[in-house]
Amino acid sequence: MNTSLSAELSSAIGSSSLISMVVSLVCVALSWWALQNLKLDLVIRYPKSPQGRLLHLLLAIVLGHFVAGFLLDYLGWSGLITRMF
Repeated sequence: MNTSLSAELSSAIGSSSLISMVVSLVCVALSWWALQNLKLDLVIRYPKSPQGRLLHLLLAIVLGHFVAGFLLDYLGWSGLITRMF
C-alpha cells in the first residue's frame, strides 16, 4: 500500500513538473514572438548587436516567466474550486 501511494505521488509530481515546463517554454516562445514587434531601436543604440539580441531574449524570458506563473496559478486555483463544494 505504501509503495503504491509513493508511486502515485511520484507520478503526479512528475506530470505536474512536465506541464509546468511545457507551459513555461510555450510562454517564453510566445513572448519572444510578441516582442518581435517591439521597436527596440528607440531604446537600444544597436538592436541587432549581440547585446541587443541578448536583451531581447532576457525580456522574453522574464515576460514568459510571469505569464506562465499566472497561467499555472490560475490552473491550480481552478482545480481547487471543485473542493469548495
